[in-house]
Amino acid sequence: MVWLSRQSWLTAVDPSIAAEHLAVSNRHMGIMDLDRQIVSLERFSKILPATVRGISQQTATWKPAPDRWSILEVVCHLADEEVEDFRQRVRLTIESPGTAWPPIDPPQAAIDRKYNEQNLDEVLDRFLTERAASLTWLRSLDDVDWDQFYDHPQWGPMAAGRVMAAWVAHDWLHLRQISKRFFEMAEQDGKPYDVRYAGEWTA
Repeated sequence: MVWLSRQSWLTAVDPSIAAEHLAVSNRHMGIMDLDRQIVSLERFSKILPATVRGISQQTATWKPAPDRWSILEVVCHLADEEVEDFRQRVRLTIESPGTAWPPIDPPQAAIDRKYNEQNLDEVLDRFLTERAASLTWLRSLDDVDWDQFYDHPQWGPMAAGRVMAAWVAHDWLHLRQISKRFFEMAEQDGKPYDVRYAGEWTA
């Protein structure tokens, strides 16, 4: 009699179930799941344009206060970060962990590059092009040591896996920010009526 492990048995029965079972097991064991991270990055590249493409320039550039970012500024930030931050820093940490990361200053970039004067659809297309390049590169990786790190002067040891995890989380952090702008505009557009009946913004 041949005994099969649970994972081997699931693979024989249904490979898709086996893959999901392995992903759940990895999460419980604290093992980074690059495949799920890639799926998340790809999913965001579909959700973002569905959320912001085609909105008016007035909506894109609206801010609740001068020190807050507009939707357009958030999308500009995402496009620049894709090139200058996450992909570059993951690559450097994997391939040359002793090489200093080129500096970035996102708040100043929003001013210097005049984010709020740019064309939303053009910036969105730039982000999508760069995200596609990122996905192609990530899928090409093999046998990566995600524990390799760069000793950042502010953050301390930054493992490649830590930067990778932050890359995925960064998408959803800024989608929440974009959603907050739409919520705030709903409050403005509804005046003199309030939006409390919708529920509180507590997330």
